[in-house]
Amino acid sequence: MRPIRPTLAAASIAAVLALAATACGPSEDNAGEKPSTPASQPTDGKITIPDDLKDRLKERGIDLDKWKNGEWKNWDKDKWLREAKDFVNPIIEGLWDPDRMRDADKPPEKPVDNDISGDEGVTDPTPAPVNAQAVKAPYHSTAAEAGKVFFDGPEGSMVCSATVVKDPAHPGKSNMVWTAGHCVHAGKSGGWYRNIAFVPSYNDSAKPTAALEKAPKEQIAPYGVWWGDWAQTSEQWISQGAATGGQGAPFDFAVIHVTPEKGGTGKSLEETIGSALPVDFNAPAVPKIDNMTAKGYPAAPPYDGQKLFQCSDKPGRLSIKANEPTMYRIGCTMTGGSSGGGWVAKGRDGKPALVSNTSIGPVTAGWLAGPRLGDEAKGVYNSVSKKFAGQ
Repeated sequence: MRPIRPTLAAASIAAVLALAATACGPSEDNAGEKPSTPASQPTDGKITIPDDLKDRLKERGIDLDKWKNGEWKNWDKDKWLREAKDFVNPIIEGLWDPDRMRDADKPPEKPVDNDISGDEGVTDPTPAPVNAQAVKAPYHSTAAEAGKVFFDGPEGSMVCSATVVKDPAHPGKSNMVWTAGHCVHAGKSGGWYRNIAFVPSYNDSAKPTAALEKAPKEQIAPYGVWWGDWAQTSEQWISQGAATGGQGAPFDFAVIHVTPEKGGTGKSLEETIGSALPVDFNAPAVPKIDNMTAKGYPAAPPYDGQKLFQCSDKPGRLSIKANEPTMYRIGCTMTGGSSGGGWVAKGRDGKPALVSNTSIGPVTAGWLAGPRLGDEAKGVYNSVSKKFAGQ
C-alpha cells in the first residue's frame, strides 16, 4: 500500500497514505465486544490459531489449514474478514523475502482524489512545504523505534511505516507497534489486510536501491521480521474509513502486537531493538507545541520506499468534520508509504513521546495530517496490552 491517504491516497499496491481500518472500538473491549482469545505463541515463533476462531472462520468458508497454500489470496467479498474478533494473520515463513519487500513499494497505478471533505471546524492556513530530510544511518542508532510494515490486499502487496511503542503490561519488553488504521484494515469498503509484518530499522545502513537487489535479508531486516498476531483499530475507522477524501482520518490509528517469524532468542521486540516510545494520549493543544517530527519510509515518487526520512515543523490544525476531533497538520514533502509513521513531540513530562501518526496528505505532497490521540486511541492501546498481559 503505501499509504498516506488521499488526500494522500491510499490503498492499492502502494497506498499513498491509504487509510486502512482495524476493528477497535472506543472502549478497551472493542465497543463492548470482547476480543477473541489471542493466538498462542510457541517458542518457535509460529502462531497457533485458537480452535474457536478456526471454527468461526470455517463457518464462513475459510479453511485456515489451506491458508499458507494460497487460500489467503482469496479476496472474495464474502470471505474478506472485517470484524474485530475475526483478525487472523498466520505466519508464512519466508513470504516477505527481500524481493517481495521491494516489490511492495510500487507506486499507485491509479490517480487518486486529493479533495478533503468538510472543513467546517477549526482549520489553520495550509502550512508551507517542509522538505523531508534523510534520517542518518544506521537507523538503529538514530531512530531505533522506526520501521516498515508490509501487508497484502486485493490489489497486491503494500507498505506503511510504524513505530515500536511501550507496553504497560510488559515494561521493557514490549511487542507492540503503532501505525495507521488504514495499514491493517481497508475501512468501510473492506476488511483486514493479510500477511501483516513489521521490519524494524528496514535497510538500516541506508544502502542505495541498486545495492539492495543483491543484499542478503540480514542486511535489509537486521532485527528480523515480526508478524502481527493481533491488530486493533478504531470502530470509527472500520465503519467510516475510506481510501480517499479524509473520511475516518481523525480515528486512523492502529496497534499491532507482533511475534518473531522464526522464534529467535525469546527476547521481545523492545529488547531486540533496545528501545520503545511512550504514547501520550493527552498531548498539549496545537498552540502549545513548538515542534513535531514525523518519520516514515515514503514510497511514491520522488521516493522509492527504501530509506527513512523525517520532517519537523510547528503543527497547525485541520478539521475534516466539525463534530470530529481536529487533526494535527505539518508541512512535509513525504509521500505514500510514510503512512502510519510516528509523530514525536515532547510530552507533558518534557520527554519525547508518540503523539500521532501519519494519516492523510495531498497527492501532490507538501503537508501531512495525523489524528490527535484521545480516549478512542487509548482504548485500542490498552485493549491490545491487556489482551497479552498474561503471556
